[in-house]
Amino acid sequence: MSQEIRNLEPKTLWNKFADLNAVPRPSKKEERVIEFMKNFGNSLGLETFEDEIRNVIIRKPATPGMENRKAIVMQGHLDMVHQKNADTVFDFDTQGIDMYVDGDWVRARGTTLGADNGLGVATIMAILESKDIPHPAIEALFTIDEETGMTGALNLKGGILQGQILLNLDTEEDDEIDIGCAGGIDVTATRGYNEEEVPESSVGYTITVKGLNGGHSGMDIHKGLGNANKIMNRLLFDGFENFGLQVSEINGGSLRNAIPRESVAKIIISQMFDEAYIYDMQEIISDIKAEYKTTEPNLSIEIVKTDLPEKIMDLGVQEGIIRAIYAAQNGVYKMSADMADLVETSNNIARVIVKDGEILVGCLTRSSVESSKFDLANSLRSAFELVGCEVELAGSYPGWTPNVNSEILEVLKEIYEKQNGEQPKVVACHAGLECGILGTNYPDMDMISFGPTIHGAHSPDERASISSAQKYWKFVLEILSNIPVK
Repeated sequence: MSQEIRNLEPKTLWNKFADLNAVPRPSKKEERVIEFMKNFGNSLGLETFEDEIRNVIIRKPATPGMENRKAIVMQGHLDMVHQKNADTVFDFDTQGIDMYVDGDWVRARGTTLGADNGLGVATIMAILESKDIPHPAIEALFTIDEETGMTGALNLKGGILQGQILLNLDTEEDDEIDIGCAGGIDVTATRGYNEEEVPESSVGYTITVKGLNGGHSGMDIHKGLGNANKIMNRLLFDGFENFGLQVSEINGGSLRNAIPRESVAKIIISQMFDEAYIYDMQEIISDIKAEYKTTEPNLSIEIVKTDLPEKIMDLGVQEGIIRAIYAAQNGVYKMSADMADLVETSNNIARVIVKDGEILVGCLTRSSVESSKFDLANSLRSAFELVGCEVELAGSYPGWTPNVNSEILEVLKEIYEKQNGEQPKVVACHAGLECGILGTNYPDMDMISFGPTIHGAHSPDERASISSAQKYWKFVLEILSNIPVK
């Protein structure tokens, strides 16, 4: 860990972030960071415990003179998205994040940074440790598994939290205050297929799509970024339609909430079509690169001749699944009619696996309107059921309905304008903040979300702005001093 990170201002924030990022914390493998956080709370002599699902709660009394203010919950999630570049050797299960300073940005070498939501968690740790920052009574809520299922928030029971106001620190633009968010649901299609022998007089190829930006499948879904699974499927469709291409394996994408950056397919072509196929692919690749020249300048599509695979897919199943993926909605489905520039409903075709007689297609469907969420999910389900897939709709979580009359919202707006000379953007976001879920069991809690500027979340290009962190820290301190009275 470079000392340059620990020397950044505010030191207390960046030091806590460095401490946190030294602990491996991929989603669903939070055991070490849970123990780290419990040890941290206990070392401060604060009431520290975990609930049944292993969320960690730490309570700190109000500082002198702040006892008459409403108690607050400061909330962030412990887990981080684990994504790395194809050429990066890194084990998220055992290694801490290797960070460095690049101008105004903190980055990681070849991996996600974990600023989502590590900077929020580090903020809370710094406040808990502080001895000279005025604040009301605080409950620090550190949830688990936000990135792959919202498991911690979904399983937090009512009656545990005592605070009246919740400050969620998981927003990624420092000029925004979030008062609403989208819900989501996982759509997973699976089916088996018969493996067949490779015909004689065949040629083997490996197709690789890489170099895409990737990104958050909610916050970045409107940016026109390339989806490696859709691009690969387009190539396979053309090869099948025109040259009888047959698939052996596909491995595309990874996490449901990350726009897929890479896909690899092993295929065969009859020798008689070999030259024509390559000529045709060169034209299609040129077209695709031209389409994405602005949003994906580093897109790479390679078709390399390789040894023949051992087996190929049953042709009928192959045709069905390629057509279903082509037909399946990806990207923005509907914009909000009520809020300018807000995506209402979207889908991310996150994972496509074809191997050893089994097919898996995994999607994450999001919407701020519950009925629209299920409408799109059922549309996807229908497309895949038509080609013999079993489709599971699982992990549904609700959105967060904006409360424009929020008391804490008015406090934050006033402070932001005083500090920055302009009004903040009061928005709802197309991502899954935990506020909507927590509000189910705590309906009377006044909730708000804000945070420092983080770009490229869920991708190895993730980076956190140093100047924004300074601005955000001052904002946090002023908010804590101005929490409404009981």
